[in-house]
Amino acid sequence: QVQLVQSGGGLVQAGASLGLSCAASGRAFNTFPMGWFRQAPGKEREFVAAISWGGANTYHADSVKGRFTIARDNAKNTVYLQMNSLKPEDTAVYYCAADPSPYGRVKFNQYEYVYWGQGTQVTVSS
Repeated sequence: QVQLVQSGGGLVQAGASLGLSCAASGRAFNTFPMGWFRQAPGKEREFVAAISWGGANTYHADSVKGRFTIARDNAKNTVYLQMNSLKPEDTAVYYCAADPSPYGRVKFNQYEYVYWGQGTQVTVSS
C-alpha cells in the first residue's frame, strides 16, 4: 500500500512560480515511476510530467515543456513539480500518482497508475 500526500499549490498571478510536493509512504517508493496529472473544470485529467524510478529520465507534456520540471528525492520519498511562468490555462487540480511496478518503465496514461494523491488546486489569474 502506498499513500501519497500532496502539498503546495494556491492562487498566483500569471508569470509567477509555484512548487508542488508529493510525499509517499512505503518502503519501495524509490523503485516506482511517478507522474503528475491535472484536471481543469469540465475537462478530462491530462498528463503533465513523469519521472523514472531513479530520477534519471523525465518527461513533460508539450504544453508545459520548458516551464515545469519534475524531480524526485528518493531519500525523502518525495516527488516535486516546479512550475514557472504559469499561465491561466494551467489552472487545474494537480495530482501526483505512483505506479507500483518496481523498476518499471515510465507511464503516460493515467489508467496505468494505481495510487493517487488527494489533489491540489492551482489557480492562475490573468
